[in-house]
Amino acid sequence: MVLNKNTAKKTAELLLQINAIKLKPENPFTWASGWKSPIYCDNRILLSYPSIRNYVREEMAKQVEELYGKPDVIAGVATGAIGIGALIADVLGLPFIYVRPEPKKHGRKNQIEGQLEANQTVVVIEDLISTGNSSLNAVTALIEAGANVKGMLAIFTYGFEVASENFENRGIELHTLSDYDHLIEQALETHFVKDNQLNTLRAWREQPSQWQQ
Repeated sequence: MVLNKNTAKKTAELLLQINAIKLKPENPFTWASGWKSPIYCDNRILLSYPSIRNYVREEMAKQVEELYGKPDVIAGVATGAIGIGALIADVLGLPFIYVRPEPKKHGRKNQIEGQLEANQTVVVIEDLISTGNSSLNAVTALIEAGANVKGMLAIFTYGFEVASENFENRGIELHTLSDYDHLIEQALETHFVKDNQLNTLRAWREQPSQWQQ
């Protein structure tokens, strides 16, 4: 769920400007999952742009407080949300940890890096939500470590129905700065896409796993 329409459109505009989000309906990308897609999102790129990074950091920190007050800990999901998660924790003056996709194979074999005490309240930061599986895997690790996960805040979501179902089934609250609908709206207004490309972008979002150009 997006809290603020203006923030959602501004975030989409900035991500489009720096090619963190690329739209190529006529020449689709192939994701690691094998899905064909007219859109590719890599929000880690924003860390290289100080003014945009600062905007996202401030807006996300503001929304963490608005939604949850001040949790005990901010957790980033590795690897994409480590950078922005640490920046948000810094703004809020809170401890930061991050969660690997799986425990390390060596050393202390940690999956959670940093100091987390049982029963501490945690807000999880993500850069991107697709199906939500990897994000919820991080939530599972935190809960098993004794954390009280208040919710998750991400930069962007594709808005897939399967993701909504996954979060709802787990009882985890998800909010995002921006989403696919606001992205398309902003892309049309700023001429990143044309009217005749709109149907392609909408059709893909309805059935992304089966979509063909």
